[in-house]
Amino acid sequence: MNATELRDQTPEQLREKLTDLKKEAFNLRFQQATGAMENTARTRQVRRDIARVMTVLNEKAASAAAEA
Repeated sequence: MNATELRDQTPEQLREKLTDLKKEAFNLRFQQATGAMENTARTRQVRRDIARVMTVLNEKAASAAAEA
């Protein structure tokens, strides 16, 4: 997932994606605590994807506020 793909999505789609990523991050933390985690690099990918989605959401909010 890259930022250009995210910028093409609507804020509602981004919020839905953010919710899914946060659920996945929770599940990964749970797997790590129980020792069932197979792909440890996925935690880092999910955290960065969450940051990307939040950044794009904030950019969209700032541009909407500037237009109003």
